[in-house]
Formats: sequence, C-alpha cells, structure tokens
Amino acid sequence: MKLDKKLSFVIPCYYSEKTISLVVEDIFQAFPQTEYNYEIILVNDGSKDNTFTVIKELAKKHPQVISINLAKNFGQDAALMAGYTYATGDYIISLDDDCQNPPAEAHKLIAKIEEGYDAVFGKYHVKQHSAFKNWGSRLNDKMATLLLKKPKDLTLCSYFIMNSFVKDEMLRYESAFPYIWGLILRTTDHLTNVFIDHKKREVGTTTFTINKLVLLWLNGFTSFSVKPLRIASFFGGFFAFLGFLLTIIMVIRQFICPEPIIGWTSLMCALLIVSGLNMLMLGLLGEYIGRIFISQNKSPQFVVRQICRQDQNTENES
Repeated sequence: MKLDKKLSFVIPCYYSEKTISLVVEDIFQAFPQTEYNYEIILVNDGSKDNTFTVIKELAKKHPQVISINLAKNFGQDAALMAGYTYATGDYIISLDDDCQNPPAEAHKLIAKIEEGYDAVFGKYHVKQHSAFKNWGSRLNDKMATLLLKKPKDLTLCSYFIMNSFVKDEMLRYESAFPYIWGLILRTTDHLTNVFIDHKKREVGTTTFTINKLVLLWLNGFTSFSVKPLRIASFFGGFFAFLGFLLTIIMVIRQFICPEPIIGWTSLMCALLIVSGLNMLMLGLLGEYIGRIFISQNKSPQFVVRQICRQDQNTENES
C-alpha cells in the first residue's frame, strides 16, 4: 500500500539502549522508503545509560531519524509532547521503545484512520505485559472512563495514531503537566480501536513503577477533571448530614432514656476516620492549587538540551 501522506513516528526513549535500534530497524523494514514518506523522532527522556548516544548515531546514519535529548527526566507524556513539537507528518504514530509494539502493525492503524477518524488506538489481542502493568492499565482505563468521559467501548493504548489536527490542538496546551490521553479525549470524539498484535518483552525489564502510576493518576485527576473535588464535596456533605442526624438522635435519646455517656472508643474511631478524610481532601485540594501555582510560574513541560539529525546538530533549545 502506497500512502501519499507523511508519517511521523514518535518514540519516547527511557533506558532503551538495547532495544531502540531494533525498533528503528523494524520501522525501516515495515515501511519501505520507496513507498512511504516518514520521519522517526526519538526522544531521550533523561536516561542515564547510553540511550542518547545510540539514538544520536541513528540520526547521523539515517536522514529520516531525528534524535532529541531532554535535559532531565520529564516523564513519558512530556517526552511525547516534545516529539510532537518537532513532528511534521500528516499522521503521527506513537509507540513504545521496548520492541513490544511491532511497527508493521501500524499499517492497521493507518488503514483505520484513513476512514476519517481523528485518532485510532491499538487494542491488543493478548497483552504481553507484566501482571502489575496490566493491572495499572486497567485502573487507568477505568479512571479515564469515570473522570474524562471516555467511551466505555474505547480502549486506550500507548500504540496509537492521530492526525495533525489533533496534534496541533494538543500542542496548544501549555501546562507543565501534560496527560496525552486526556488531551486527545478533550479534543475529539472521533476515536476508535483496531486489533493489533503485542510481542513479549525479550530484552530488558519494564521501567513502569508504582510511582509513575500514581503520577499518571494525578495528572489525569487534576489536569482534566474537577470530579475528584465534587466527590470530596459529596463526602463532606454526607458526613456533615450524618453527624447532624446522629446529634439529633442522641439528644432525643437522652431525654427519653437518660444514661451515662459511653462509647469513647467508637467516638475516637469515628473522629480518626473523619479527620483522615479531611486531610485527604485537603491534600487533593492542595494538589490542584499547587499545579495552578506551578503553571502560573510558566514551568516548562520539557527542556530540550540537544537535537541531532543528519543535516544539523543544535543544542540548548527549550
């Protein structure tokens, strides 16, 4: 199939010195240069190994490859935003750097988006992730459905394609806390899935941790929804009503059947629970306020230290 549109492959790289060359080679094999016009944008997200050295050499060797080195680790979503900033394709394809997303499967994504969709997410026949990562993915999917109004029949995936319209709208987002799925969901509802294959990880181990999962949730919670605040307000009102009701019951009971006041243990348990909920809600509110403060200070989503391509080499861009 020959395509008259330009493709941009954007791949965030994090400790992938052993895999990223294989991913790029698979792209070259799946997309012959005589039939496709494309670029491959590799973004090193603060890896401390030789990842940037590897992608820099790939950029020197292949004119289609652009390597970007971020000044520190900003996270996968920020690395993707950095790649999108330099993407010039009509279609932008995002995939992981671990060789688990076969580039050949991108043909299915392209065929589907050509039907008129704004973005198409891959949907794995069988996921080959670890049990922890699969659990985290399910929780993220549930969160997106509850808080971001994601259609229940849509499955989000890190292997997806979008058109330049969606990319341009996403790049208008200037907050220091980008959340890729939230940005796509708020931009368009012309979304769908297509089934794709998923390979087992053969090199290295996953860098997905509980800390990254929590940060991902916080970005989704606080950047694109006020529902957590509404839930907190509901619980506050519920406990206030419950306390008022119990007070009335206890007063009436004392008038009818006077007896010594007992139940200090249960009272302390109730106080601890309610106090804990109060602190949790205050912390959530503080997270919203803190992110507003950081955004007002114009904190960057990412800082580019160096960009390398075959025809030029620039440094200290941001």
